[in-house]
Amino acid sequence: MPNPERVDAMRAALVHRGPDEGSTDVFGHCVLGHQRLKVIDLDTGYQPVSNESGDVVAVFNGEAYNFRVLRDELRAHEVRGTGDTPVLPHLYEESGPQFAARLDGMFAVALWDAGRERLVLARDRLGKKPLLWTRLPDGTLAFASELKALLRLPEVRREVELDAIDAYLALQYIPGDRTGLSGIRKLQPGHVLVAEGENEKVEPYWQLEPAEPSTGDEDWLERVRTTVGDAVRKRLVADVPLGALLSGGIDSSVVVALMAEASADPVRTFTVGFADQRYDERSYARAVAARYGTIHEELRIDEGVAATLPRLAAAYDEPLGDEAAFPTFLIAEQARRHVTVALSGDGGDEAFAGYERYIAHRLAARIPATAARAGSAAVRALPGAWREPRSPLHRAARLLDVAAQRPSDRYARLMEVFPLALRRALWTEPARARPTKLEPVRDGVAGLQLLDVATYLPGDLLLKADIATMAHSLELRSPFLDHEVVALGLALPDSLKVHRRAGKVALRRAFASALPAEVAERGKTGFGVPISRWFRSDLREAARDLLATERGWFRPETVRQLLDEHQSGRADHGHRLWCLLMLELWVREHVEAPVLVTAA
Repeated sequence: MPNPERVDAMRAALVHRGPDEGSTDVFGHCVLGHQRLKVIDLDTGYQPVSNESGDVVAVFNGEAYNFRVLRDELRAHEVRGTGDTPVLPHLYEESGPQFAARLDGMFAVALWDAGRERLVLARDRLGKKPLLWTRLPDGTLAFASELKALLRLPEVRREVELDAIDAYLALQYIPGDRTGLSGIRKLQPGHVLVAEGENEKVEPYWQLEPAEPSTGDEDWLERVRTTVGDAVRKRLVADVPLGALLSGGIDSSVVVALMAEASADPVRTFTVGFADQRYDERSYARAVAARYGTIHEELRIDEGVAATLPRLAAAYDEPLGDEAAFPTFLIAEQARRHVTVALSGDGGDEAFAGYERYIAHRLAARIPATAARAGSAAVRALPGAWREPRSPLHRAARLLDVAAQRPSDRYARLMEVFPLALRRALWTEPARARPTKLEPVRDGVAGLQLLDVATYLPGDLLLKADIATMAHSLELRSPFLDHEVVALGLALPDSLKVHRRAGKVALRRAFASALPAEVAERGKTGFGVPISRWFRSDLREAARDLLATERGWFRPETVRQLLDEHQSGRADHGHRLWCLLMLELWVREHVEAPVLVTAA
């Protein structure tokens, strides 16, 4: 029988996700706990929710944007309040465990069917909201939105899964359904888990397929304008203040333009920048803010990085080596002082093919492997190819290195942070390092988009964004991750995805008139962070101290070599050092920390 006091302790670990309301409720063999962030239906949207007879109950994290349509479809039922959560038990009554297919939004749902003694867990199509689960030694199934809640249970084993850590070193995130700890799994996006007794079954309820084709470019572009516009407008429904995270890139700029078009009041926008001009995008964000008269705020990050690391480590309870988590965490904190909901441009690169690596992958296929190997060796012999990741020399060396690989290995090589040879040199047991498998199952740019949507998007970007924003009780909404937008972007012909060295062709053309010229015409830069300089200044001593810890996993001499080469300027290992640093902080903060079993 689940212990309500343990669920209280789990909720205490997640108050940041929902500081407005919370409860622990016992339903026979099931105990449901939740923390609510009030966004819609402020007065009557409390949880858990139930059907008329009370034998189907649910708790919900996220938003169902089509809740008004669903409420209309459910007129034969008694649906409480005016919001989205109360529709869930009634949808389940009509559709069973596949009810999640009727939801349009971002969500993690836990539903208890008392009559069947059945637990149903469901996660949104693309994985915007997290959902983790494990079986305890007594057979109890425990689940939560974040790992830190499961770690409040003393029965949970904190055994690091080293094969998952090798995958993390390769990709900067742990792919698939693993978490870094043995026996704790993520429910994959677009899936439901149905548990009855000690048996569970995980199955998909949705699969991404391209939208119907169009007859010509102008038809495609009109569909892009309409579909993206609809996605933005339905994410403006909120009973609390709402704004946007504006990076200055085309994606978030399009979102702000459409928000301003749909809103009678000025949009609130928030931008983060750096003193280092190579990584600062504030001028582009200012141009968009001026164009649409937004109430604009900027946050500049200079130093003090080491002082913020403990807060970042406490928030990220799964290993994540994406250094953009740092500015995302801080701008979310700034935005939450003024708004409860923020829209972002996340997903634009996956939906409309904006990544440079899509172009690099296509170019690499045109270079003979023998010429690529010779060229890579020659370029890497030049000092500039090692010192600056954004330099033309470094990019050329990386492209040639990718071209030298087998076709099935090229995309993995583009994505790897620690390549296989370096991981073998790092592990005390070199056999621990395994080749990275990231092979598209479809030709063309669409194959790369599908691969990223299945791997990089939920494993890295959405985990980064959800943890960074919810750590400050800020709800993040991503119009480009509307499943209809993604399906449309996938269906576009390659000529409207990539042209020469530019990506997102359709998005640029569709919204060219809505953006300042300097924003519409700029290339992809990514959310860069001056991490290389940090490891030679603000993080220099902290990295030396933290990475001196010997756990028996890594060879100390290899770690020291990475530090020495980087700090002397002989090479740039900034990204790799960040991955090692965040891994060490994760172990200290979440694996070795004492188990807290009481509610705070």
